[in-house]
Amino acid sequence: MVQVYNCHPFASQHIVPAEQEPGLVCCGGGALFVVSAGGCKIEAYQMQEDQCPLICRFSTMGTVHNILHSKVGDYLVTIEEKNNATYLRAYTNWRYQAAEKTRVGVRLLGHFLRGSSFRGAPKEQMEIIEIPLFEPPLCMACCPLTGDLLVGCAKSLVVFSLKRQALTEQLAMLDFERVLILHLRGWSPSKVAFCAGYIAMQTELEVLVVKLQQLEKTCATPDSNPLLPVDIMAAAGLAEDDVKKEPLTPHEPDDFFVFPKHLELLGENARDCGVLMSLEWTGMETEARNKMGITYVLYRRFAPDFFQGCSVEDTCLHSLQLQLMNTGNREGFSDVSVSEPFCMFCFFSLPNAGYMYSLKNTVELISTYQYPEKSHQAVLCDRFLYVITRNALQCFSVRCSAVAARAEDPYIDTTMKACPPFTMEVCGLRIQLFIGLKSLCHDGNHIVLLTAADVESKEETERTARKSVPRKTSITSKPKEPNDSGHGWNLYVINTVSTLQLYREMVEYSKRYELSQSCVHLLSEAHLLLRAALLSPSRSEAADRVQLQEAFQENCAQLGDCFSRLDKRDFHLALPYYKMSGLTVTEVIHRNVAMFNSAGGEYRKGFLFFLKHSLYEETMEELNEETANTVLDIFTRAEPGQLPHVVSSSFMMKASPAGVLAHLEQLEACGAPSVTLTLCKAAQALRLEDLQLYEQQMDRHAEMLQVYGFIEEPKLLVHGRGKAVVPTQLAQHLHDTQDGLLVAAVVALHENSKVKLEEADLFFQGLCKDSVDSQSTPQLLVDFWEALLVASSQEAIIHELLFRLTSVYIDRITRRDSSGIRALKTADDLINSCSHYGPLFPWVSILTPTHFNITHDHQEDLQKLQSLLCGPTLDVSSILPLLEQLPDTDNAGLSVHVLCATKLGKHESSIERLLDCCPQAIIPYANHELQNDKLVLWWQKLFPELCERTRVSSGENMILLAALKETLVVVAMELNPLEFLDLLPDDGTAHFFLPHLLECSHKNLRT
Repeated sequence: MVQVYNCHPFASQHIVPAEQEPGLVCCGGGALFVVSAGGCKIEAYQMQEDQCPLICRFSTMGTVHNILHSKVGDYLVTIEEKNNATYLRAYTNWRYQAAEKTRVGVRLLGHFLRGSSFRGAPKEQMEIIEIPLFEPPLCMACCPLTGDLLVGCAKSLVVFSLKRQALTEQLAMLDFERVLILHLRGWSPSKVAFCAGYIAMQTELEVLVVKLQQLEKTCATPDSNPLLPVDIMAAAGLAEDDVKKEPLTPHEPDDFFVFPKHLELLGENARDCGVLMSLEWTGMETEARNKMGITYVLYRRFAPDFFQGCSVEDTCLHSLQLQLMNTGNREGFSDVSVSEPFCMFCFFSLPNAGYMYSLKNTVELISTYQYPEKSHQAVLCDRFLYVITRNALQCFSVRCSAVAARAEDPYIDTTMKACPPFTMEVCGLRIQLFIGLKSLCHDGNHIVLLTAADVESKEETERTARKSVPRKTSITSKPKEPNDSGHGWNLYVINTVSTLQLYREMVEYSKRYELSQSCVHLLSEAHLLLRAALLSPSRSEAADRVQLQEAFQENCAQLGDCFSRLDKRDFHLALPYYKMSGLTVTEVIHRNVAMFNSAGGEYRKGFLFFLKHSLYEETMEELNEETANTVLDIFTRAEPGQLPHVVSSSFMMKASPAGVLAHLEQLEACGAPSVTLTLCKAAQALRLEDLQLYEQQMDRHAEMLQVYGFIEEPKLLVHGRGKAVVPTQLAQHLHDTQDGLLVAAVVALHENSKVKLEEADLFFQGLCKDSVDSQSTPQLLVDFWEALLVASSQEAIIHELLFRLTSVYIDRITRRDSSGIRALKTADDLINSCSHYGPLFPWVSILTPTHFNITHDHQEDLQKLQSLLCGPTLDVSSILPLLEQLPDTDNAGLSVHVLCATKLGKHESSIERLLDCCPQAIIPYANHELQNDKLVLWWQKLFPELCERTRVSSGENMILLAALKETLVVVAMELNPLEFLDLLPDDGTAHFFLPHLLECSHKNLRT
């Protein structure tokens, strides 16, 4: 049984002054339409005003069996009977009858579209549009977004598109175009629903939901239900009077019925329901003809069953409905919102239970409603489900807003935001007694009830109604007596209360169950009620949006209180609800401390969870001294092991350092010493300016263990995240006294994903902002990059660090201004410890020996740059733009340029550069670089260059002469005598080349 509360969702009621007994009732657009019992007259009443005054009345062309109002287009559509024939008619511009105008125009469907209806001046008159059909209409539905009309017949569903044309500023004419026919095989719907392309149809025990949607032409398959002309469908047998039949047993007795079993098919599985459908496009827009398709969404079949108050024969579905829910930030309905609704729900009901499904994205059952007695009709809206039984109007909660909120906001169900789950058990908010309820309809903030009681047995009816209502609902109001004792019917318009008023009542109601499961349930229902109003506010509540938002935040605070004070499994929800409440952390602390002081006991899990996350996520305001000391007391009492992490938070900086130190010493005395605890004590000693105590604490552990302590609690060094990174007082002191430990700690934080590279950059820049090298890249930051390059194994980080370090080295070599700050690691240290730094090539050492004429600092930077270029990792092409600022006029720049050119494969130009600027390095360069596939450059490039330059110097350049001899030795070993002879210059001195030629010949003879 659904739990029922005694709330008051109904504000007031009026009796409609109808003169004749109503036969049919519908409402929409603020108006109530009453079809008299005779069925040939319609009266329209204004529901927005007290006493429901009459708007107009007009006669119909036949006896009305069904009537429906469309908000879009403000038209009525009826199924009428006359002379044993059934007709479908639409009544447009009916409001003109209020001026007592008798002129009425009658025309066929599409007559206005062909332009022959209004050739004269536009006429302000009601129009009756005849809508011809191949089959008699059984049921109908209007799309609330477009005003399109869906008509259900015995073998098909027909879709009519609403067309509108403004004739003047005040006058608009409507017409319909038949655009689509859905041929059904073996199905005859008793009720249909239509909304945003979704079509729901119902028989006695079956419900099928499909969706019309645009399909790509290339995606068409034989199973895609293509658009078929009538003759093809007839040939395929779809036009036959086939009825879906269940297989019968061979000897089935005539006095038994075989019913199918319960069946539920969701999503793509619904295609296996056995209901065949085909499309026939009849509209004039041919471009859409081959792009329409059917997607099966939901199929549900029930088997008849006995239950209290209902026989098997009475088991029949009713109240099929599609309910759309868009968000409040969508102004009107754009084309996108029409084709793709935000959330779509389908509701249908048996006499004893109602079912609501969500159709968008994942198709699933959202809620099941168990009625306390047999239901006659139900209406679903955004905020409530209204159900009528024989003698009661029941109001149930719904989960539409819970589904819509999750579809709209991806942060729900995270630590940022929360919402009650749609799986939460529904409840009844009110059971209001009436006598002889016959029909129910709903429009905006109004509910319309038609009652018809037997006057002679009225006392017996009231007694039966009282027995059928559960005892817990006996507080409900008394049945309403008919207005006139001369007849046994009444037509009521009931006004619902505003969302804010009902919310406040639910809050007061929840105080009866304070700090219990019923309290949480009722506050959660209030939360969903407010969400529904904020997601899709009605016109009357749009002006109260600010108050709704304030009430929503108040409700979030109340739910936060519940989850923070109850030891529930979902205590973690205190965090997102408090975040949504708009309360500061200080206010939340005071709320829970006050409750703790008044009730005693222990601090609950939810409150501690909220407090820890607020401190660790660094999303709160800085606490004043009193509140910070209160937080210390809370954790000392509830979770003392968290104290080192709590006192390291930047929001606890105003806590008394002496008090913090006392709490930490108390924790240590309890037998819980740790490196992190020692570091926290050292940090508090710095705040107290007690350097002796600081050094005493820092000397208790080796630096490597201290690094592990910083990994466990990064906030000892770094406060803030992103661009708001700030070094702590302890980090500043380590910068001045133990910069090696500081760099090692930050490297460890980065490698353990505690800080990002950009955050580490800001951290060191903040530390060094007042140092002598603040104008350039701080040396401590470069030390960090070098240390991280040694430790990191991430390719992206390695390439980023190589580029940064190369840029710094080149900049420093170019500017040659010294800060006097020594690096933590020398070039030799990096070469020995990091694979990305390679040993210097021999020819590089000749170009820039260790006693090179530059300062020691720049000598180190030069060697580090050369070592990176000699290493295997650096991509030279990525640093070419940086080389433009480095001149090659001295050996330092020359060495870098030649290294880069060599790694890019430009050996010939490198040979020329070295011969021009430093010929003594050419042979070491050739011995190292001209190997394997580059060996031919010895005789193709190096030998001719040396011969030419030696000739120009007249043989007096001993360096070139010695290099030429070394080259001849290599050439003689690699070439045969004939090739060697071809290389010799014509004007060469014989006695100079002859020994090498003889060596070449001997080598050739030996091989």
